[in-house]
Amino acid sequence: MYRATDTENPSSAGSGEQQSFQWQAVEWPTVAAIAGCYGIWFGMVFFGSFIPAPIWIVIIGLISTFYWSLVHEVIHGHPTSDQRINDASVFLSIGWFYPVGRFRDTHLQHHATGELTDPFDDPESWYMSGPNWRQSMGLSRFILKFNNTLFGRMLIGPFISVFRFYINEIQVIWQADEEAMRVVRSWSWHLGGVMILALIVMLSPIPLWQVAASAYMGISFLLVRTFLEHQACEIHGERTVIIERLCPIAFLFLFNNLHCVHHARPRIAWYKLPAYYKAHREAFIDYNNGYVYSSYFAIFRKYFFHAKEPVMHPFLRQDEESVANS
Repeated sequence: MYRATDTENPSSAGSGEQQSFQWQAVEWPTVAAIAGCYGIWFGMVFFGSFIPAPIWIVIIGLISTFYWSLVHEVIHGHPTSDQRINDASVFLSIGWFYPVGRFRDTHLQHHATGELTDPFDDPESWYMSGPNWRQSMGLSRFILKFNNTLFGRMLIGPFISVFRFYINEIQVIWQADEEAMRVVRSWSWHLGGVMILALIVMLSPIPLWQVAASAYMGISFLLVRTFLEHQACEIHGERTVIIERLCPIAFLFLFNNLHCVHHARPRIAWYKLPAYYKAHREAFIDYNNGYVYSSYFAIFRKYFFHAKEPVMHPFLRQDEESVANS
């Protein structure tokens, strides 16, 4: 019941097929959120120099996280029927680290994979395969185990995430095939936008190090959401979490705390997710076999200093040895 239908398949977002633009189809809450996000960022950059640097960094870090939540919405075909307009609405990457086009491609691959959490199939998996884990050294194991605590994920997770992403991008570009050309195009657009943002920051009274620190913190906050979005389970429905309480943190993530609902209906707009979940709550909890938390506070309390699970993936659908050695 709770699987994406053809019309809701996220792979259709960002494709070459464009629907005709219709004003009545515009999702104005998302438009307002995008405008507010950029408005606060520009206002803080040009008029926020009186705010103490630590507070400024936290505020813009939260705005950066909110920006990535909005990019996630855009990836899934919001807020208009024209994906070109959607993409343009988040072109200036105030999250800095990731090209929006590559964020889109890897995230849609995450949705399309039949094996969520499999480190070979799922580009958003934090698990390691058995062979790779067994080959890792003592220091690497310590770092990865620390990264599996919420404190570690917030502290060093952004560095690990960005470093891993960039290494993969270099490997793809090095292949010099059709996919490599798509990656180069995405990076070209991204770097163009980054140059514009860098010029804006240079014209502002805010030092660049503050902006860099806030961008890192933005990824750190984002990783709170992704920390236990998925767990490795034999049954597909049990792999995606529900965090029930609708709090400011949930709004920061545009209600992707209801992540099981998002994976089942990826084309539902963020502001409609809570009502949809409320209407089908028992069915969703049954579908994911109770992979439910009451709040983010409960997650912080349970996992801030404790690993949620082993780093090594407990099972793989494919022949991991052959894949690891290929």
